Amino acid sequence: MGLDLSERAYRGQRWAARTALAAAGLAVLVPLAHGGVGGVLLLVAGAAGLGLSAVAVWWTLTLRGRLRWAAAVVAVTVPTALVALFAATLFWALLVSVGLWAVAVWSGRYALRGTGGTRVRVMRERRTPPPSRPFLIMNPRSGGGKVVRFALKEKAEQLGARVVLLDPDQHQDVTVLARKAVAEGADLLGVAGGDGTQALVAAVAAEHDIPFLVISAGTRNHFAMDLGLDRDDPATCLDALTDGVELRVDLGFAGDRPFVNNASFGAYAAIVQSPGYRDDKIGTSLELLPDLLTRQQGPRLTARAAGTTLTAPHAVLVSNNPYRTDDPFGLGRRDRLDAGVLGVLGIRVDSAAEAAALLLDPAPGGLTNVTAPEVVVEADRAEIEAGIDGEALVLPAPVHCRIAPGALRVRVPRRRPGVPQRGPRLDWRRLRKLAATVGRTAVLRRGPFF
Repeated sequence: MGLDLSERAYRGQRWAARTALAAAGLAVLVPLAHGGVGGVLLLVAGAAGLGLSAVAVWWTLTLRGRLRWAAAVVAVTVPTALVALFAATLFWALLVSVGLWAVAVWSGRYALRGTGGTRVRVMRERRTPPPSRPFLIMNPRSGGGKVVRFALKEKAEQLGARVVLLDPDQHQDVTVLARKAVAEGADLLGVAGGDGTQALVAAVAAEHDIPFLVISAGTRNHFAMDLGLDRDDPATCLDALTDGVELRVDLGFAGDRPFVNNASFGAYAAIVQSPGYRDDKIGTSLELLPDLLTRQQGPRLTARAAGTTLTAPHAVLVSNNPYRTDDPFGLGRRDRLDAGVLGVLGIRVDSAAEAAALLLDPAPGGLTNVTAPEVVVEADRAEIEAGIDGEALVLPAPVHCRIAPGALRVRVPRRRPGVPQRGPRLDWRRLRKLAATVGRTAVLRRGPFF
């Protein structure tokens, strides 16, 4: 009976795989059949339009004056015109194609569920006693004043925490504050502030192997997002003080500087050094990018990671665990923070043609994406500009980046709204192999695709 039940389950998955492949094929064929030769021409026009848009964006970033504005107009109008053309020409076929793609994605993930190596593993939670002497640092200016708006200090003190508010009018070293609190007996350190401040205090918590509490009171809160915390209501993070669990996560280092999200080098890192960046991000970027992208300014970088050498990239992003790249809806997120590797993303674009290749080529030569436990970033000068969790720094070259696996104990609420519930990643090659199996082969011979 067990074999019959297994065979029945795998039979359902095989048919789901076949449905996914058929729906994906029809999603392409329906618009072509509806448009005939015109449909083929539309696809060609779409590809050409994407390439032209990428070229226009490149010119917008590398030129100045009237040519820049002309390129910007092209970068905006071409995609708009393409969308209008497809909608006006294909009518119902476009809606049917979108629906078929939805069926293909759902069926494909259903077919691959439970198969080895496809489902995203969730970080392991550990039940531990609540802290008895928690110490929290709060930045009242972070996130536009979330500390005051959500009464975080008062709520934390009601739960027994000792809270220190940073003084906006004077510099206070959060590392010194955290070390002093540990010396005085604190058994948990926490921060309500930006990711840069989070990283500095997290490093002290990791050094002393005590829990760290993240309160999502920053502007973007990327670290809180990947921990599954509520970024709309930072007060819910305080629930971890009474009803919490612990996660063991990794901590990244660029030289001696810790980071919870990423360290960036190259064009972006150079831009954030500008005094005017905080007040005018777009204007400052447009002013500096032409010289940076055409290599008239900025260092010439070389990055080495896991046997891969990135020569003269325009930008290098080293992240604490890799960012998601297989799902356009999940870009900028990390599935887990305990894989024990750095993500390394390098971009090199030296011409308009290479900019177009980034969109049109499934494996563009200007884009490098690898993982490694260590990364070395070198430069043709003694110092390298860096952006560490959004903070502008200048580090001595070369910069050695490393991952400290499981170094940080993060205490989080037991119930968190953002815990990922992703299904398996779509793998069309595995779907084809699964769809091609017949009879009991899928049960008795799982090796080829499981």
